[in-house]
This record gives sequence, C-alpha cells and structure tokens, in this order.
Amino acid sequence: MSVSRRSVLTTAAGAAVVGVASTPAVGAATPHALREAADFAAERIRTVAPNVTAFPVGTHFEKWVYSQNGGWVGGFWPGTLWMAWLHTRDDTFRTWALASAEKLAPRQYDTSTHDLGFLFYPSWATAWRLTGDDAWRTGAVQAAESLIQRYNPRGRFIRAWGALTDPTNAGRVIIDTMMNLDLLAFASRQTGDPKYLDIAVEHARTTQRVFPRADGSTPHVYDFDPDTGAPIGPNTVQGYSPTSCWSRGQAWGLYGFTTMYRRTGNAEFLATARRLADFAVRSLTPDHVPVWDYRAPQQPHDIKDASAGAITACGLLDLADATGRRSYREVALRLLTALAETCLTRNSARAEAVVARCTRHRPNEDGIEISLPYADYYLLEGILRVLRPHEVDRAIDLSTV
Repeated sequence: MSVSRRSVLTTAAGAAVVGVASTPAVGAATPHALREAADFAAERIRTVAPNVTAFPVGTHFEKWVYSQNGGWVGGFWPGTLWMAWLHTRDDTFRTWALASAEKLAPRQYDTSTHDLGFLFYPSWATAWRLTGDDAWRTGAVQAAESLIQRYNPRGRFIRAWGALTDPTNAGRVIIDTMMNLDLLAFASRQTGDPKYLDIAVEHARTTQRVFPRADGSTPHVYDFDPDTGAPIGPNTVQGYSPTSCWSRGQAWGLYGFTTMYRRTGNAEFLATARRLADFAVRSLTPDHVPVWDYRAPQQPHDIKDASAGAITACGLLDLADATGRRSYREVALRLLTALAETCLTRNSARAEAVVARCTRHRPNEDGIEISLPYADYYLLEGILRVLRPHEVDRAIDLSTV
C-alpha cells in the first residue's frame, strides 16, 4: 500500500507534538529574555545580510531562497533590517534597509497584486518615517494608487489575486488583505485625499460582514460574483477546508482589524478584532506555538506555524493598547516567550533565518516547518513593541485617531 507524504507528515506531526502540547503553560516573558532574543536576531541578520542580494521568501535546508522582484514578501526583509536598526542603532542596518527597499521601486506601479501593503508599508513608508526623504513617501502613495485599482465597487472589496484583465479569481477575497489596508490609510493621511481610506473602510466592512463566524473564527477565502457583487460563500486555499481556521489568516485578521480601528475610531472594527483575538487565544495549545490551522483534524497535535504566533503577538499587543485590557498583553508576552524559547535557530550554525518552525502552505505540502521572512519581521516588531514602543511608533505609526 502506498503512503502519501501528507499522511507521513500528519502522523509525524502527531507523534512529535504530543509531548509539546502537554507541557505546562509557558511563563510570561521578562525584558531580559526578549532582549536576548532580539540580540540574537540582530547578530544573525548582521551575519547573513552582506550575502543577501534579493528578497528572502523561505528557507530550504535552512538557507534562504530568493525572489528577484520580492513576490508578495519583499517588504519584510527591508522591514526586518529597519527593526534591527531600531534595536542596535548600528547604521549598517540602515544602509542595508534602504538599499533593499530601493529594489522594490518598480513594484509601486504593480496593479496585479493586493499585497502592496506588505511590500511598501514596512519598507518605503517606514523609510520615509525614519529618514524624512520624501521619495519614499511618494513611492508608497503611488503603491496605494495601484492598490485601489483592484477595488470592486459592486461587491465593495479589494480583489486578492490575479491580473485585472484575468477573470480567474476576480471575485476572490482573502483575510490577508486586511493587513494591506494600512497603506491606504497612510496615503489618505499624506495626500489629504479620502478616497484611499474610504476604499479601505469599505473593504474592511465587507470582510467584517462575511468572514467572522459566530465563534470568532474565520475562513481564509470568501468568494463573490465579481459582476454583481453578490456573495457566494467561504472557501480556502491555505487552510484545511472552507470551515476550518488557518491560524496565520486569523492573525492577519486580528491585527488588520485592530489597525483599522486605530485609523478610523470605528468601534465595530475593534469589536471584530476582539472576536478574532478571543478565538485565537482560546485555540492556543499550552506551548503557545500555534498549529497551522486551529480546526484541522490533527490539532492540537499538528504541524506548527511560528509565523502565526509572531503576527498574533503583535496584534494582541496592539489590541491591548487599544482596549486597555492587560490580558491580551499577557498572552502576547507568552507567545513571544514561546518563540524565543522553542523556535529560534540558536543551535544551528547553518541557519540563515532567525525563526524556525514556520509553515507556508500546508495543503500544498509546501514549506512545512521552515523559516519565513515575515516570522523574523514580526518577531522583532513584537519584541520592540515591548522593549522600545516609542521607537516602533516612529517606524510604523501606532497612533489612534
């Protein structure tokens, strides 16, 4: 009888994680532990950066694999370099960050992707805030202009995937897009033109209406008829099923709705962020490293995704500030502690990334427990939110209207 790689991975995950899932709950982080993790990250990045000539997209046998144009993750490498600069004040990181961000320049005119926020917010918007050079602000605003070309006024959503001339996926919306909306808020603040934020708000309202389930979980995808805007129903690409809850997607939604609350003051966005956060918190295993899908059949004994933990931690820290609820901050600190204690690549001289145990696309068996650039970025953002909140505010703007 043949055995698929999927079966082997599922069985192995169950065997490997049982012990982890039954361990006592991880304790709250201390500033010293977080500082040590940030120090390790900065040194690892300092060692690797001179040989990075493009944009890391994931690891293969612990070595970065690159994209020349950045794919959807190109903003995270310059963003990580900026976080390292904020932590160390070593201007070498600043030089590397600017040089890397400059390579994204052609993408500001790219209308074929919804990921322009991921590309330009942690790179170009941050570069403008930290240098004052208006060229970075101009490019970020142009990227926002390209992004709003993907808005469907009939369904009031930003299309996720595919060229605008391609009818395939024309009505497909994904939870990830919530994280791209802050680029639009940035553009409205910088230009005084409300059109960018208006579109962001309409997309967030549509997402709020159709994605969250009664228990606060979300699907990865929701499909609409692109011609009429009529809703079709939930679906998935990176989650286990249309009725499951892909943990990284839940993290994108939690963080994205909190950000939209900060940019608008809309209490409904805050309430939605809390619903998503409460589900994620309830779904965490005692080891505080999220499984890749909170509703997959093998959970809680399943493949992990440390990137979901880092993003969730950032979102919870943001939500704690927005609500004044310390419980969100306490969970975020436990998440960061878990990543620092069990997911860093400290014991590997070969590894080029900071965070291990990430999963890119479990259904495709693509990138199972590897390293991913956004895990490194959000780990550092989360730690610096705790250790240097005013510095992070300078970089990504944590203000509330």
